[in-house]
Amino acid sequence: MNRLSTSWGAYDLTRFPEDPRDQLRAWSAADAYLLRHLAGEEEAAAVGLDGAVAVVGDRWGALTTVLAGHARAVVQITDSFLAQRATRANLARAGLAEDAAQLLTTRDAPPPRVDVLLVRVPKSLALLEDQLHRLAPALHEGTVVVGAGMVTEIHTSTLDLFERIVGPTRTSLARQKARLIFSTPDPSRAPGPSPWPRRHVLDADSGAGAGLTAVNHAGIFCADRLDIGTRFLLKHLPRARAGAHVVDLGCGNGVLGTAASVAEPDAAVTFVDESFQAVASAEATFRANAAEGATAEFVAGDALAAVPAESVDLVLNNPPFHSHQATTDATARRMFGGARAALRPGGELWVIGNRHLGYHIRLRKLFGNAEVVASDPKFVVLRAVKGCR
Repeated sequence: MNRLSTSWGAYDLTRFPEDPRDQLRAWSAADAYLLRHLAGEEEAAAVGLDGAVAVVGDRWGALTTVLAGHARAVVQITDSFLAQRATRANLARAGLAEDAAQLLTTRDAPPPRVDVLLVRVPKSLALLEDQLHRLAPALHEGTVVVGAGMVTEIHTSTLDLFERIVGPTRTSLARQKARLIFSTPDPSRAPGPSPWPRRHVLDADSGAGAGLTAVNHAGIFCADRLDIGTRFLLKHLPRARAGAHVVDLGCGNGVLGTAASVAEPDAAVTFVDESFQAVASAEATFRANAAEGATAEFVAGDALAAVPAESVDLVLNNPPFHSHQATTDATARRMFGGARAALRPGGELWVIGNRHLGYHIRLRKLFGNAEVVASDPKFVVLRAVKGCR
């Protein structure tokens, strides 16, 4: 837990799930800079919070938690299940009611009117583009639009998106390696609809995925092509038995689970990701390719927390090693532990990872075994089997 001090008070904030080994803060210098600006501490007058305030991309709920106690109506819009859970926990920790802020996902309909739009600049330029397009109809001449990010997160292309979709845009001076973006809504702008989602067909070099149509909503990793790790695993994808329960864990656009379903239509597949955009992409990819009658479930959640213990036969996993901008193996640890709990005795976890990450060491400690199925100079495919009682 760490404390964020603001002109409105001090707030104890945590990420989700809470992990004593995780020393990463639940807020950044960009969040603090934005809050100082809103309170009138950065030379400009304080921003009025009497209207509808929308907070987009709030990493762990720091902005939403602080503003929920001081603005008339706050709506958070996030692509992250974990960020949404962290926000709920941080609101409760601050003594605020559950309905102090409305928590929406990037897949929900945006508010019809926004008087103050606060954007925590995401890592994905595509996600920023999509969200600005979706929110543009809710803006009016008097809407205050402020973006925030670390200097390394704000590029010319970032400013160009605000300029093209919202209106005239400028930036602040840098403070503690953070910067603000100020954009003035221009009603004459006609940016049109969001260009997302996008589709592409996997080429013949995609192993079990060859010929599949991948559907990608904004923000999905490698949205315009198949990422090379997934491609390598598709070339060595195990075939599920009829009636098996398969989980595509950290599913992204769902090509792994969809390929497994196409190969064995009688298998039931569960697609899981903490990104709402990813879950929507996986569902669209499955619907575009799966055989009639094939069954699937689509879950936005924390690893396999929502999947019953010992109910799964095969887990396919391409774990991320970043949490927003931070490099960490916390997500992989949670995924591997969740997979072991969810697998039936004799069930298998198949993992694709960069060779240097050393996942085989962690898997051998957790499962007691880890076999190298395939490898190349960059990637390794690992198979771990849950032991029988």
